[in-house]
Amino acid sequence: MKHSLGAAAIAAALVSGAAFFSASASAQANPQASSQAADTAAPSSEKTFGFIKDSSQGIYAGDILARVRAIGILPDSHASGSVLPTLGVTVNNAIVPELDFTYMILDNVGVELILGMSRHQLTSNIGHLGGVNVLPPTLLLQYHFNHAGKVRPYVGAGINYTRFWNSSLNAGGTPISIKNHSVGPALQAGVDIQMTKNLFFNIDIKKVWMKTDTSLAGTDLGTLHIDPLIVGVGVGMKF
Repeated sequence: MKHSLGAAAIAAALVSGAAFFSASASAQANPQASSQAADTAAPSSEKTFGFIKDSSQGIYAGDILARVRAIGILPDSHASGSVLPTLGVTVNNAIVPELDFTYMILDNVGVELILGMSRHQLTSNIGHLGGVNVLPPTLLLQYHFNHAGKVRPYVGAGINYTRFWNSSLNAGGTPISIKNHSVGPALQAGVDIQMTKNLFFNIDIKKVWMKTDTSLAGTDLGTLHIDPLIVGVGVGMKF
């Protein structure tokens, strides 16, 4: 009886040992099992320069960007011709809202249309000359750096068309005639700073060349060059 109990105990011990070594051998044969399970339980995210790189960040081909800015228009006014330069004509600054839309034709390349309107007063060494409205839609081709990041500088170059209207310009009560249209180049630099998935902060600076020919009672006065520097801050949305 004692021998039977001893044999049974030995057999049970052998079975337990065999099961232990079998489990150990299985684990050694498949060393990546636990690692794969851990990876499944806690997936990793690809990171670049400290931020998660995915489609929710940055801008890509086909995106539409809409911005609203407050802009300061700072004319660099000067005159050319025979009469106008002697009058010391200056054009005042203005602060107005501006709206623009950018369509990304490539990940890094976009086309921007800028819309805004301002009214400017003109003064000279013979007194106040009156005011004129300026409507200068501008079309720019832009290159965006770091398009997939949160901080995205850009530069642009294009063409400006300016329409002058609602003019009250006069000298001593005699109306000053102006050419109503101007076409000139435009340059731009700025940066978009992403705040949420679709919302970003914008800083922008542009240089626009515009001018108009003037005359008084049929006499040519010369050309007034306005050529403003335009500085703006605002917010934008990505669609």
